[in-house]
Amino acid sequence: MSRLPFWKRPLAAASRLRRRVTAEPRLPAPFIVGVNRSGTTLLRLMLDSHPGLTIPPETHFVPEMIRLARRENMTRKRLLRAATDHPRWGDFGLDEDVLLARLQEVKPLNPADAIRVFYDLYAEKEGKPRWGDKTPRYMRAMPRIERALPEARFIHLIRDGRDVALSQAERAIDGEVPSITEVAERWRRRIETARVHSADLNNYLEIRYEDLVGNPEGTLRQICEFLELPYDAEMLDFHQRAADRLTEMDRDLGTGENGPVRTGDERLAGHAMTSNPPSTDRCGRWREEMSAADEAEFERVAGALLEDLGYEILAPATGVGEGEQA
Repeated sequence: MSRLPFWKRPLAAASRLRRRVTAEPRLPAPFIVGVNRSGTTLLRLMLDSHPGLTIPPETHFVPEMIRLARRENMTRKRLLRAATDHPRWGDFGLDEDVLLARLQEVKPLNPADAIRVFYDLYAEKEGKPRWGDKTPRYMRAMPRIERALPEARFIHLIRDGRDVALSQAERAIDGEVPSITEVAERWRRRIETARVHSADLNNYLEIRYEDLVGNPEGTLRQICEFLELPYDAEMLDFHQRAADRLTEMDRDLGTGENGPVRTGDERLAGHAMTSNPPSTDRCGRWREEMSAADEAEFERVAGALLEDLGYEILAPATGVGEGEQA
């Protein structure tokens, strides 16, 4: 068997599946990761429509809970604060006192069971037996999460970076649109870093956004096999429930101590397309909507990665640095 890094091996159907044989006493839990505006919310809503699985809004606090739970003399109340003090806590509709009571039952206190308490409580609220997570930025914390939660199975959703750039520009906070160079560097760096981290994972799957919207049933069947989850056609009807599920996010969100605040309306507007069936209409938008100068600059920065992922490029690919830190 070749010992080359797997991301240097030929792609099969534009996705990679890596799996090692490990003992997993709990059912697999999907963790959806990816660069922002790559379709992670779409995939979350699809999987959440499965009658046996629920995926909450973005969490963001799990790595911090892992870090705190490993400390000696860590109290359950302080661990609770890592979740309830986070700006996104209000998205989950959970009772703080109930969560604390469940944490009191975790003896001895350990990262895995402390985190599972949160997810289990959310799954109970939704009436589902299994849970997952969709927090794009966890692509930089995958090994740490897997060490705490061996049942975690990471689904890395990848979208053509040029379409990502257009989508990010539409959702820019306070109209501050990053340069095409910044977007290309960030897209390339985060995908490469995730791939480097994936070498330390037991379960990692790459899925292209274009395949998800172009062949949703086939792609979801592949994902379900990866998750050891029976396929259910309800996932294809996600758009009928999307608006209702996203009401959890209909609240203002502070993004930093002195940073901007996204209103509930702004947060929902960013996912308005999920109320429609999947479509390829937004695939390859860059061909019509991106300037020739921006196309050339994106390819200069990230052309080699685009080509490696199977995307069309207009000029010979330039060099690309692998494994840079995000």
